[in-house]
Amino acid sequence: MNIMQQFEPIRIFRTNTVSTLLAGALLFGFASSSLAQAQQDAEPLPLPLNEVRMFTEALDRIRAAYVEEIDDETLLENAIRGMLSGLDPHSAYMAGSDYDQLQETTTGQFGGLGVEVGRQNGYILVISPIDDSPADRAGIQPGDLIIQIDNKPLREMTADEAAQMMRGEPGTEVVVTVAREGQEPFDLTIVREVIALASVRSRMIDEAYAYIRISQFRANTGIDFESELEELYEENGELNGIVLDLRNNPGGVLQASVGVVDALIDQGRIVYTEGRLEQTGMEFSATRNTAAPDVPMVVLINNGSASASEIVAGALQDHGRAIIMGTRSFGKGSVQTVLPLADDRAIKLTTSLYFTPSGRSIQAQGIEPDIIVDEAFVTRRSRNVMQYNESDLQGHLENGNGSGSAVAATNEELAAELISAQEVLVNDYPLNEALNVLKGINAFKPTQATTPSGSFAQRSN
Repeated sequence: MNIMQQFEPIRIFRTNTVSTLLAGALLFGFASSSLAQAQQDAEPLPLPLNEVRMFTEALDRIRAAYVEEIDDETLLENAIRGMLSGLDPHSAYMAGSDYDQLQETTTGQFGGLGVEVGRQNGYILVISPIDDSPADRAGIQPGDLIIQIDNKPLREMTADEAAQMMRGEPGTEVVVTVAREGQEPFDLTIVREVIALASVRSRMIDEAYAYIRISQFRANTGIDFESELEELYEENGELNGIVLDLRNNPGGVLQASVGVVDALIDQGRIVYTEGRLEQTGMEFSATRNTAAPDVPMVVLINNGSASASEIVAGALQDHGRAIIMGTRSFGKGSVQTVLPLADDRAIKLTTSLYFTPSGRSIQAQGIEPDIIVDEAFVTRRSRNVMQYNESDLQGHLENGNGSGSAVAATNEELAAELISAQEVLVNDYPLNEALNVLKGINAFKPTQATTPSGSFAQRSN
């Protein structure tokens, strides 16, 4: 078999599997038929002969001298895998179950730990655990390095290979060895589960203030987000503010992030992409159908916010639609296209970078928040028993604003509100700060100029 015959099975742009191509487009950004056609029609680039000779020589020596006999198909698949892993952390070769898992991730149904991973310094970097997943409950944190799985070292293993090891039948155990800054490496035994979690959930965190959490961008996240907004309005009437929580959201479907932004703005560009090929350039703009056009918003991000999360935060920041709070995001500004090869094999290839409406690339830079708020634990100081208010003094005069029972009832409501606010403060400091910002926006309504009689116009709240 000559070298050209060996290369024949892995020519990469011959495919009519449109449905497979579109499945990949859903998760990693896009993969247009025009892109595949352009690649198919392109003139083949000349190969550097010296490097080809070196490759064939290496192939021949491995086949002849390796300690065990190894077939040509395995060697060539390993060569493809090595070519892609050497490009960037997100390009990869997928065969068989790897490709099936790619489609599972789009629908959110798979057995595993529920953790998004990348690669750093030869080890597996935790970008973020999925909310309420086994990894999240076990204490896995963004920034952790997974250095072993079931006592198998992971150095130089690709992120996809590590993810494969962490997946498995629900109910089975896996032991991961975690390296965390400032601590000795430690083991965590985690039981795999079916990861099938809703990507959008919401609740009221105060009167007229809503909290919406997006844990990951799946195919229907944009639609689900609009539905959550509609339900919040139906159940609570007008809203004074919304906190959109994208912390530890690893991203996902590009079109879903576009749908979320489109629900919040009524015009302008949302995101656009640029690549080496003309066909990789795409642009998404807002429609006039807006679910919450005027409600003040704060978006929470952190180092675990990546990819589609950064598209949302960057677009809302550029349009002045929301205040971005938290810490700098992860900085994944690239788009991956899934290009089928043959049968159940495909390559996931970085084909373009995406840009925010103002033209910012966040690749390896991330989104800088408007207000930096670090994760912190805060407790309230107890009231000094030696401190008194006027109302504590015996025989104090009433203020004339209401009856004593009404004042007492108001004090009880304030006490209940204080307890609720304290719980938020202790459990989630950035969320509490976001709520304070929204309350400040609503409280700051400058009074109008004085009337001719010299009295001040009343302020409406």
